[in-house]
Amino acid sequence: MKRVFCHITLILMLSCVSFVILAVESFVVDDIRVEGLERITPGAIFNYLPIGVGDELDEIKTRDSIRTLFKTGLFKDVKLSRDGDILVVTVVERETISEITFEGNQAIKTEDLLAGLKDVGFAEGEVFNDAKLDKVVQELKRQYFANGKYGVKLDHEVIPAGDKAVVVAFNVAEGKAAKIRQINLVGNKSFTTEQILKLFELNTTNLLSWFRKDDQYSKTKLSGDLETLRSLYLDTGFINFSIDSTQVSITPDKADVYITINVDEGERFLVGDVKLSGELIVEPSQLFRWVFTRKGMVFSRKALQSSSKNITDRLGDEGYAFANVNAIPEIDDDTGTVSITYFVDPGQRAYVRRVNFFGNAKTRDEVLRREMRQLEGGWISTKAVERSKTRLRRLGYFEDVNVETPSVPGTPDQVDVNFTVKERPSGNLMLGFGFSQSAGFILNTSVNQNNFLGSGKAVNFAFNNSEINKTFRLGYMNPFWSVDGVARGFDLMYSKTDAGNSSMARYETESISAGMSFIIPITEYHVVSAGAAYESTEINTSPQYLDPIIQRFLILEGRKYDSFKLNTSFAYDTRNAGIFPDRGVLQRIQATVAVPGGDLQYYKLSYDARLYTPLINDYTLVSKNTAGIR
Repeated sequence: MKRVFCHITLILMLSCVSFVILAVESFVVDDIRVEGLERITPGAIFNYLPIGVGDELDEIKTRDSIRTLFKTGLFKDVKLSRDGDILVVTVVERETISEITFEGNQAIKTEDLLAGLKDVGFAEGEVFNDAKLDKVVQELKRQYFANGKYGVKLDHEVIPAGDKAVVVAFNVAEGKAAKIRQINLVGNKSFTTEQILKLFELNTTNLLSWFRKDDQYSKTKLSGDLETLRSLYLDTGFINFSIDSTQVSITPDKADVYITINVDEGERFLVGDVKLSGELIVEPSQLFRWVFTRKGMVFSRKALQSSSKNITDRLGDEGYAFANVNAIPEIDDDTGTVSITYFVDPGQRAYVRRVNFFGNAKTRDEVLRREMRQLEGGWISTKAVERSKTRLRRLGYFEDVNVETPSVPGTPDQVDVNFTVKERPSGNLMLGFGFSQSAGFILNTSVNQNNFLGSGKAVNFAFNNSEINKTFRLGYMNPFWSVDGVARGFDLMYSKTDAGNSSMARYETESISAGMSFIIPITEYHVVSAGAAYESTEINTSPQYLDPIIQRFLILEGRKYDSFKLNTSFAYDTRNAGIFPDRGVLQRIQATVAVPGGDLQYYKLSYDARLYTPLINDYTLVSKNTAGIR
């Protein structure tokens, strides 16, 4: 009724304006003057007006001008008048929306509701229009209906905010979400209803529904479940499977939902002949290694898509970044088989013009560039690009690494490889001061910088000073000591312990150590390390205060001894990140030997294996096994 009244008012207003203008004879517009503007510029009026200086204004153009300005939705009122040969346009602007508020919404976040309103042109800063409110309310209800809130009630209030602005306040009574009482499947023969429902996200009320909310109807979830159902059949040979209809029934009280899905399974098909056609850049025998569909197997859409992707990736390794592989199935209803032809269109081989880096405000360009396996000037390889991305992630300097390969404008056979990184803090500083009855005054500090001044070099320093422990340590590692990627590092340490001050034992130890190590990459995934270290240790104590085993050791080896140690390790590492990897394998064998020439001789051998498996919701399963002997 309100909408009809608005339309009648608008018609009467237009009629009155037209009547006034009609009473005036037609004239040639010498100038146009706009009155009543506050926020909108006169240029906007001139852009909308179908009349310009020098045009003759008549009855038809007058009507069209008023109608055009009203259609913009910017004005409450529009009047045209004449001042000599000057056309005077008088307007009354509509209010703007200064704020949109929601109260009572819990199931849907305010940000999501505002995003939905923005899609229909109702947002802060937009011109307020009463006619849009009905559309806005329908959009809000649509969002709640999609979440199963069929009993939602929406009230709104338009509050003047001064300076021709309004606040639109919505009060939401969400009500309870409709619960799924029953899901019926009709026409399924190869799979039971129970088997299918186990794959669905939606379910009837069960013991865990209070936590998983899986019994609350959602149109979006239902669409996902229908796609899951379709994939189940298409991946198990039912190529002609179809969902004939889906009925969602809601009880009058809008509390319960009944879902009925009618399906037509069709017959199960096997794979017939599998062929490759088109321009085969790579030998067919090599491409067939990446094809998962084989004659006699049950037809699977998933295997079909995976095979197409594998062939595309294989061609990408040869520089054909824009290759297109289409799997064409040919159904034979008489034999119950599907012959598959993979049509290969490699396109033009693409070469890399530039490898660019963005987001590395601290890390030097050369640190990133030396990790590249995709080189400039060569043809692009999807495998090399992906490996380059992984190597950047393994540095541990970045929270995220993304890569894009846009085409070079005007050059169809060239692309750029753009890496965008987001740096994370690569170091930490710790400073501590305290007092303890056993240790007295304590002062300690440590600095660890894995990317010192953006050079990729690692520097660490630690200092601890108390009445019991005094420690000084300095470490340095250059991961690219040589152009071949050989890393070299140094480590110095001084430590002194006076356990007598702790009132727990009576002994003193003082040790000095220095070492150097090398890390040598053998292949992309295999690394060998080797190092040597010297350590000097002195122990001062009275035998009566020590364990008999320690007493025996001191009698045999003395209180001061020097050690020369050699260590080596061999590692196989396929992890996809240096910090928090979510997939890959790490296997490492380490050996340390105290060689003759020193006062002590011993050896240690250890094995460490870790398997990282991605789970759901960013969770990762880590399997760790260790073993050692000495």
